Amino acid sequence: MGALSHIRVLDLSRVLAGPWCAQNLADLGADVIKVERPGTGDDTRHWGPPFAKDANGKETEESAYFICINRNKRSITVDIAKPEGQELIRQLAAESDVVIENYKVGDLAKYGLDYESLKKVKPDLVYCSITGFGQTGPYAHRPGYDFIIQGMGGFMSVTGEAHDFEGASPQKSGVAIADIFTGMYASTAILAAIVHRDHTGEGQYIDMSLLDTQIAVMANVSSAYLTSGEVPKRWGNASPIIVPYQTFPTSDGWMIVGAGNDGQFRHFVTAGGEAHIADNPLYVSNPLRVEHRKQLIPLLEQMTRKKTKGEWIALLEKANVPCGPINNFKEVFENEQVIHRGVQIEAPHPTVGSMKLVASPMRLSKTPTEVRMAPPTLGQHTDEILHERLKLDDKIIEVLRSKGII
Repeated sequence: MGALSHIRVLDLSRVLAGPWCAQNLADLGADVIKVERPGTGDDTRHWGPPFAKDANGKETEESAYFICINRNKRSITVDIAKPEGQELIRQLAAESDVVIENYKVGDLAKYGLDYESLKKVKPDLVYCSITGFGQTGPYAHRPGYDFIIQGMGGFMSVTGEAHDFEGASPQKSGVAIADIFTGMYASTAILAAIVHRDHTGEGQYIDMSLLDTQIAVMANVSSAYLTSGEVPKRWGNASPIIVPYQTFPTSDGWMIVGAGNDGQFRHFVTAGGEAHIADNPLYVSNPLRVEHRKQLIPLLEQMTRKKTKGEWIALLEKANVPCGPINNFKEVFENEQVIHRGVQIEAPHPTVGSMKLVASPMRLSKTPTEVRMAPPTLGQHTDEILHERLKLDDKIIEVLRSKGII
């Protein structure tokens, strides 16, 4: 039994930030009901290719995007635009501890499904809204997309080739980091609200903003600006404050070296047969190496090109110099450490057969996470949930279905 096995979550969210939050709670044991539109479901069900293949190699309707954020949930289809659908959601909310939604500001109030409405049927409800810009402010009613938030929140201004590199331009992250981090912060906020409820009996409203989150996770970069008043620049794969701490070319690819102190720097160049570089007065300390990086880095690149990536990593690991390869995803999942940790898992699925998933990274000794269910097919659990939670019989369910409400 997971740590949250006593918690019921009603997930009204779509796409990434909300579902990521709900999946975290589900992995920790919460019973998560994912509410989807009849006939179409979550937009991400259709975001592909790729789509998962069944045991015969035939492509199914299960998109890789949807798969990554919806395990351990049950799916129910409800049309919340219809009064009967709204009533079903209110009844489900009354049986839930947490509601998660990411509709535009004010949208759910039109259906009587906003916090003020639902807390009347569940006074101790924890209600989490996730939007691009939050519930207040001049941008509150703007739609929030991760790519735009990465740009507005400063991330792209420090990501990409160095500012003085010819042809350099700002770059977004390879994954939707504003969405993912907002989902992570939302999970934490919900857990805090549950603890507060358990102590006081009070529910509360949580207002999560992608823009707030993006600025917060800039961490030392945001702090550097606030401390110095200097606008941070792009450094590509290098560090503005540590040298060498970047990618280096080898004879057959690229590697990462992070020499965080003077001893590690000496071990690095010694392993490459160039120990004299560490004795150069221009490079004997990190501040000096930062000051003279333009002279130093070409020397180090000349050195690293003399050996293969594998040779370098073996040498530097033996010398206790932080280093690593830049793996593609085939190499990621073939890595011996990744295999040992069981990062790739499989779960039975009604159409795919055996579905490949990425395990939760949360490793708890007493209440471990587990995959109880693969991501659901659309509406897979509609009848089950209506029977179990709302005690509706088959005839009523059939009437609801005939009206397109479920």
